[in-house]
This record gives sequence, C-alpha cells and structure tokens, in this order.
Amino acid sequence: MAEMSPIDLQKALKGADYPASRDDLVSLARNNGADDKIVDKLSHTGTRRFDGPNDVQKAVFGND
Repeated sequence: MAEMSPIDLQKALKGADYPASRDDLVSLARNNGADDKIVDKLSHTGTRRFDGPNDVQKAVFGND
C-alpha cells in the first residue's frame, strides 16, 4: 500500500466497539487483515483510549 487512507483505517477497524483501548484496536486491525502500516500507526499513537472512530482518525492522521 503506497499511502494509507481513512477508508483503509475504517476497514481495518470494522466491528470495533467504542470506547476502545489502543491495544484492542491493534488486535482488531490484525484480525481484520490490516496492512502492517496501519497496525504500526495504531500501535504508536500517543492515545491509549478512543471514544470513537473520529478519535482514531485524529490520532493516526494527525501524526503525519
């Protein structure tokens, strides 16, 4: 994958229940077959808990 998009992130987190911990979302992304780049970005966000998909988007794409 050349560039990660918000849609790729949404697909990786399909079925997530919020609020969710970073570790839970990383595990879910792996189980959903997410690209390593997405898993890495999720793993290295400074946020430990997310209230919803918008929080995840901000944490992942706000770090670029």
